[in-house]
Amino acid sequence: MLNINQFELYSVVIITLLAVISPGPDFAMVSRISLLQGRREGILSALGISAAISVHLTYTLLGLGIVFANNVWVLNTLRYLGAMYLIWLGISALWPDIKALFSRTKFNQPTEPLKSENPYQNELSRNSSAFWSGFACNALNPKTMLFIVSLFSQVISTDTSLLMELGYGAYIALAHLVWFALVACLLTSARIQQKVLVFKVWIERVTGVLMTTLGLRLLIN
Repeated sequence: MLNINQFELYSVVIITLLAVISPGPDFAMVSRISLLQGRREGILSALGISAAISVHLTYTLLGLGIVFANNVWVLNTLRYLGAMYLIWLGISALWPDIKALFSRTKFNQPTEPLKSENPYQNELSRNSSAFWSGFACNALNPKTMLFIVSLFSQVISTDTSLLMELGYGAYIALAHLVWFALVACLLTSARIQQKVLVFKVWIERVTGVLMTTLGLRLLIN
């Protein structure tokens, strides 16, 4: 028969895995970045999502998580910020279509020559953007907040040591990193990338609509 520590450990492992693999804003974010920017950027966004777990973990361990969860205004603020961020991402993805609609221009219209830019600076900017996009997406996700607060208040015992709680937090972050890095690798396989080249514009449109819809649902519900 399992003792309480073993039951707690197995519960955290299973619940975390189920929560991580469930589709949501994080999955949409990693999918979009991976398909349109590449494997490296997709993994960096996964790293950002994993790093954002530390934000939720910190205020939960400080005892603020329950306070936040029990105050409607905190949840609503986080929900509105997360919703607006997703809507902004969705509109950004759809911006070429929106701009073309209002200006009545075509996508294949010749553009002015680009100014010479530093490739190294462009790569750093792209990497940084991928990481912080993943970080912001998870840090502003109220569902992640409620998940961690509920896990630490309902599943993890108050007698559990701080070291063990930190271990649980590290596992949760690692689970997010491994899962979304795996998603990034799968979506950037050679076969899928060949199809991406053909449907890149439509992938941008679909992910834009998806993120906007997720943001609107988060804003309304």
